[in-house]
This record gives sequence, C-alpha cells and structure tokens, in this order.
Amino acid sequence: MPYLGCEETVKELKRALSNPNIQADRLRYRSYITRVIRSMTQGLDVSALFMDMVKASATVDVVQKKLVYLYMCTYASHKPDLALLAINTLRKDCADPNPMVRGLALRNMCNFRMPGITEYIQQPILTGLRDKASYVRRVAVLGCAKMHSLRPSTEIDPSIVNELYALLRDPDPVVMVNCLRALEEILREEGGVVINKPIAHHLLNRLKDLDSWAQSEVLIFLMRYRPRGDDELFDVLSLLDEFLQSVHTPVMAATLRLFLRLAAAHPAVQADALLRARGPLLAACGSASRELRFAGLCHVQQVLRSQPALYSGQYKRFFCGYSEPGYIKLRKMEILVELVNDENVVLVLEELKSYCTDVSPELAQAAIAAIGHIGRTYTEKCLDILTGLLALQQEHVTSAVIRTFRDLVWFCPQSIGAVCRAVEVCGENPQDTEGKQALLWLLGMHGEQISSAPYVLEGFIDGIKAELSSAVKTELLTAALKLFLCRPAETQDMLGRLLHYCIDEESDMCVRDRALLYYRLLQCGVDEARKILLGPESDPSMTVLAGRPEEPVGCWASGFNTLGPLTCDRGASNEGLKHPQVRLVLFLPVPPGAAEGPRNTGDSQEEPGLTLGPPLSHEAFERLWVELRVLHRQTLGFPPPAAPPETLQAVLQLVKVQALAFSRCEARPWKAYVCARAGSTLVLAELLHGDPAVPDSQDALLLSVKQRPENLQAIRGFVSVVLDLTYTGR
Repeated sequence: MPYLGCEETVKELKRALSNPNIQADRLRYRSYITRVIRSMTQGLDVSALFMDMVKASATVDVVQKKLVYLYMCTYASHKPDLALLAINTLRKDCADPNPMVRGLALRNMCNFRMPGITEYIQQPILTGLRDKASYVRRVAVLGCAKMHSLRPSTEIDPSIVNELYALLRDPDPVVMVNCLRALEEILREEGGVVINKPIAHHLLNRLKDLDSWAQSEVLIFLMRYRPRGDDELFDVLSLLDEFLQSVHTPVMAATLRLFLRLAAAHPAVQADALLRARGPLLAACGSASRELRFAGLCHVQQVLRSQPALYSGQYKRFFCGYSEPGYIKLRKMEILVELVNDENVVLVLEELKSYCTDVSPELAQAAIAAIGHIGRTYTEKCLDILTGLLALQQEHVTSAVIRTFRDLVWFCPQSIGAVCRAVEVCGENPQDTEGKQALLWLLGMHGEQISSAPYVLEGFIDGIKAELSSAVKTELLTAALKLFLCRPAETQDMLGRLLHYCIDEESDMCVRDRALLYYRLLQCGVDEARKILLGPESDPSMTVLAGRPEEPVGCWASGFNTLGPLTCDRGASNEGLKHPQVRLVLFLPVPPGAAEGPRNTGDSQEEPGLTLGPPLSHEAFERLWVELRVLHRQTLGFPPPAAPPETLQAVLQLVKVQALAFSRCEARPWKAYVCARAGSTLVLAELLHGDPAVPDSQDALLLSVKQRPENLQAIRGFVSVVLDLTYTGR
C-alpha cells in the first residue's frame, strides 16, 4: 500500500532531478538521488523517475553510479521499453577507462530481469573475461553463470566453457574460485566441473592464496579427484597437512573430510589425521557461537564412533555450562557417556548428578538416562546415585529413575536385588505413562523380590477406571498375571477383579483382547500359562551386547562436514560397508590343514547375499527360536574365538550379521546367537561349543540354523559367510 502523499513526493523529486541548477551542484544532485533510493526502499513507487535516473548515470562519480544502477535494476522489469536506454548506457560504461565503473556496469547489466537481455550482455561478458583488471574478470566469470541461468534450456557454448577452464590459471585467486563456481553451475547436468590431475595440483598449490571461504569450496571440489598411486597420494596429503590445524573451523573440517576420503586405504593415516584435528574440533566445541558449538559437538560424536578414547583426556571440556541452551547440554551429556573410563567415572557421575536437579525436566531426565547408560558398566556407583535421587520425590525425576532401573535390570541382571530394594522404598509412584509402564514391568518381572509389589499393583487396579492410556492397562494386565504366577495367594482376588473389568467394561479393544487371551490362557492351566508367559529362563552365562562397537572411519567419513551429523543422519553408514578398502579383522582361527581361499560348497547355483534390515529384538529372536525347527546343523571344525564380544559384534556387523548374545570367553558351554536376512528370509543361528549333552560340540563349534520361511539357498549363503570369515584378514 503506497504511503500518503507519495505522488507529491515523486513530483517534487522529479522537479529537483530535472533542475539544471541542482544538476550543476554535484553533492546536492547526489543527495536527491539518495532520497529517490530511500523512497524506493520505503515502498514508494518511484518508477516515474526512470528517465531522469538514467540521465543521472552519465557521471564520473562512482557513488552516484552505484545508486543509479541499483534503481535501474529494481525497475527494469517494470519499464522494459525504457530499460533499453539503460542497457545502452551500461554498455557504454563497460568500455569506461575506470575498471571499477566497467565492473559495476557489467554486474548490474547481468542483474537485469527482462526478456531478451542475454543478447545484450553476451558480448560485454566475453570482453570482460579478457579484461586486464581482475575485478572485471571476477564479475564477468559470474556473469557467465547468470547468463546460463537465464536460458538453461539452450545449448552450452563450448567457447565459454573453454574460456572458464583457461581462467582457472588466472593469477587472481578470486577469479579462479569464481570459475569453479560458474563451471559447476553451467555443467550441472553433465556432472559439474571436472577435476583432473593438473587442475587438482594447481588448486592445491593455490590454497594458501585463498581466503577461508574459498579454501572451503576448493577443498570440496577436490573431493572429486583420486590420486593414481601412493606416491601421489602422500604428496597430496603433505600439501593438505597444514590445513588440519587451520584456525578457521570450516577449512579444518573440509580438510579432514578430504584427508579421510583420500586415506581410506590407510587407517593409520586416518587415525593420525583425527588426532591432529582434535585441537581445532575442541576449539569449535568451545566457540562463542552456539551454532558452531553445536556443529562441533555433533562432529565429535562422529569421530567417537571410530575412536572412543580419542577425547577421553579432555572430558572436562564437555561439562555443561549454566547458560548453555538445552540442545547443547543434551549433546554434551551424550558425549560424556562415550568418554567414561575407570579414571574419570567418578567425576563424570558427579557432574551428571548435578544435572539431575536442572530446572528443565527434559535435561534432568536425560542426565538420569545417561547415568543409567554408564551403569551398564559401573553398576554399583550408578545405583547409589539413582537410589539417592528417589529421595527428591519429584515426579519427573522419579519417573526417569524407574525407567532407568528397568533398562538396567535388563542389561545387568546382577543389579536386580539392589533395584528391587530401591523400588520397594520408593515413596512416590510415577504419574506419566512411560514411568507407569516401567514400574509395572518391574513389579511383574521381579515382584517376588519386592514385598510391597501386590499392594502397589492393587493401587493401579483400583484406579484403572481413571487410567487413559491403553499401554498402561495392557502392561498392568501382564504384570498382574506374572505376579499371580509367583505369588498367587496375594494377587488372586485383584487379578480376578482386573480381568472382570477389562473383559466386561473396558472399551478399548486391544486391552479387552489381551484380557481375554490371559483369561483363556489361565483356563488351560497355571503351568501352561507360566510356560507361555514367562518362557524359558535365560542362560546365566549369556550377556546382552549393550555397547556400540568401534566402526571403521569409512562408515561415516562421507557424511563428515555435512548436515548429516547435525540431524543424526546415519544414512551414510552403510556406504562404508561396501567400500573395497574396508577389511574385516580376523574372526576365527584358521584350522590346521585348511586349504587357502574361501570354502566352496560345490553347488553351482549362486547363494543369495545377506542384506541389511531392521534389527531383530531379543524378545522376537527368543520367540522365533522356540517356534522354529532346526533345518541345518554343521560342525565348523575350529574352537570358539578368543576375541572379546565387542570385536565379534563389530566383525559380524560388517558382513550384515546381527549378534544378539555371546557367552563369556571362559564360559563352558560357550554359546552365541546371531541372525541375518537373505532377501525375504530371516536366518537364525546358534554357535555351541563344549556342551556335554551335545557330543558334536566337544571339540569344535557346532552351527545350528533355523529360518523363516524355509529357503535352502539362504542357508547356504549364511553358512558360506560364516566360513569365509575364517580366511578374512590373511
């Protein structure tokens, strides 16, 4: 909406600009032109002054020319007929003796948005590419990209492309970088600018002459080049080495990404590069800019996927500051969990304990979850802290502690006694849905060790009519039935009331169906209900693999210095598994007298390869293992591996086999349960050694395979992968 009185303002400005006395006074004339620009930026329609402003461009005053050019670029599309006069004026200025005027005229002429402008700007751009002044060449190179964007469907002019490739050798570094940008835009449909050996070495030698923005761009373009031998590779890495310590974080990150990509076949070189970049990454994590700090923390998390001990000595740098935003505190707590070791566990736990009373419930619960994660390794220390937090009697703290107890019991069965004692003395029940579910799960699974379990459960049953969550009701049904199986005298009456309500009065069909299932299950007998609901007892010699194995750098290097780490994008993780330079570590010892090379099954039909899929939960594996029958059993001919479970898990992950549980190395009998996917077939397997009840497992590993649906070719493919691991790494 125009301002009131805008017509009078435009008339006044028009009279002033056409006044010869004002035109004779250079400063006064410029002040009126400035008023025109001010009115234009305030929303007034001053397009009626177009002819007067075109006349004002005929001056040697560079400041006045800039103002007039800005006006003409704004209103050229509104006055296409009069804009031709402006184009003629600008073409004359492109031949001005002053290089600043030539560059300004060419830049603004390329900014015109009107039909047929390309035929007027093509010749000035070609002339500008050969101009003696570097500023004019900079503008002309970018003008080539703008000219292409105005007519993207036309054929690319090879003469312009050749001219731009030649200008990569320009002595001005800005011209060189602008050429890369222009070629990338013009050749986008053909794959972008081509980086061959001469261009790559030229760019590497010119890196020192560029500013930080240009260095970052050139390093990204160099990602397209692959050295042809180790000698050339190490020459390139030597040129890049000093930029790993750059004070500019984007340059350091781009250099490290290029370093890791080029040295994919040399893990020791990659480790050394990560070590050299540790200081700049830590500096980014302590930057005054919150955005840069967050990006630095996300990239440190990526590095920790391959080298979790690299930053363990600097763990105090990841302690949270009082004034830091919540998203940074959450990232820091995640990193602290990764950095815990025997030397710093006490200080890290004390720091995390102080966060548990944060005013933000989200941060407090995240700190409690972090303590619980550390508790999988340092159980006693964490249990003392978590039990003490229950005394705070804050709703969100109690809920988070109960959920942490549930996870801790699952991963660390030795903590069941301490957790049950803590739950028993807890004076306040959680009020949120997840907290209620966790408490009910504990009461159902370990209610025989919690003396007050029936009374707590009765309180939930009495208030079931006010409960809104169907998940809590379903968990309550399961907990009540499990507790009945171990303490029937105390829970029989309340279980009957619960089943009666859920079957006759509950409106949620999922809850009602679950209640009917349990009711009919009890009709089959208590022993049958116990067998189905509780299932077989877990082997005490087995341990759940909770830790994350170290990943090869190639799994995440392609996503470094991108938005992937900031969005927790693991989509690039699978790329490293297919990289030809990624090698497996030795999984199993080679049996004496074995032939060289992978085993051959003797079948000419090709076995289906293993594929990645969603991970199988421990509960689903156990259920399927009980249901399915053994389709294949084979003695592998060698003893179980002596490597720790984390190494075994990492090796199997690389060949797309999921490890669910391993016995301890010294356990007898030794067992391992794994699964994999071959197309649509799910393969389950057990590795057994030293079981007195199974003679075939006394001297060597015994492999038992089950699957759904049955597919003999999938079994062959899975067994072949297990056998081929014997020869990997030789």
